Amino acid sequence: MPIQILLVDDHEIVRIGLKHVLSKSDIVVSAEAGNMATGFPVYRTAKFDVVLVDVRFPDGDGLQLLSKIKLEKPTQNSLVMSAYDNPTCLAKAVAYGANGFLVKSDPISRIVDSIKRAAAGENLWTKEEMRRISAGLSGIQKSESEILLTIRENEVLQQLSNGLTNKEIALALGISYETVKEHVQHLLRKIGVSDRTQAAVWAVRRNLV
Repeated sequence: MPIQILLVDDHEIVRIGLKHVLSKSDIVVSAEAGNMATGFPVYRTAKFDVVLVDVRFPDGDGLQLLSKIKLEKPTQNSLVMSAYDNPTCLAKAVAYGANGFLVKSDPISRIVDSIKRAAAGENLWTKEEMRRISAGLSGIQKSESEILLTIRENEVLQQLSNGLTNKEIALALGISYETVKEHVQHLLRKIGVSDRTQAAVWAVRRNLV
């Protein structure tokens, strides 16, 4: 019996390409969605062996969709997919209970194998990925009660945790690159962490993103 997956990605060419490639295996894209707004309603229409969700959408964060799906069905097997191997995305994917993380440039053989393993309920996280995330967790020292973030710092934290670069954050918030750089530096000092990954983990653990 073929493996049934739900594919959620805002790029039509990606959905078409994956469906074509996977059609040559025993994996079937039985449903798809192109944005956050339709992702969850489509998920509720049927049972899926694996949910494959992209990270960035024009109308939101795909990991928030994964979180909503996991609340509906904690045992749902899922994979997060991104164009970049971003450590903040890795941290959030683990926090939201994904079986693993795929980069869109991964070989087709790895994508097919990962979907099959996820469908079987396997945990695909490698020791190296967990080491990177654990390093982020171990660097967190301050408690939430000790920290008061400004509105702008919260906005920057949201964007940073979605994996955006300083230039992308500047564009999203309509402020200068130098201003974003200063906010990120202040943010890291306030939280008591040394890098962006740790800041993202801190935010995820406190349900701020």
